[in-house]
Amino acid sequence: MRIGEAVAERIEELCREKEITLNKLGTISGVTQSTLNNIVSGVSKNPTISTIKKICDGLNISIVQFFDTPEFRNLEQEVK
Repeated sequence: MRIGEAVAERIEELCREKEITLNKLGTISGVTQSTLNNIVSGVSKNPTISTIKKICDGLNISIVQFFDTPEFRNLEQEVK
């Protein structure tokens, strides 16, 4: 799995856990719905850490909590 895919899956997972839509996430995080849609759909393969931080703030979690999953621990090497 690549970083963009892991980020997209994590956002979807957190939305399910919090029982919110991407639209609601956009509202509470200050990230546009189009940006969120692009991340989740894979159009945006490398979201900025600033965008991820805003998402975390909106979800009231730390950036460490966002990345603390097996998917991020087992990412394939991006540079070969």
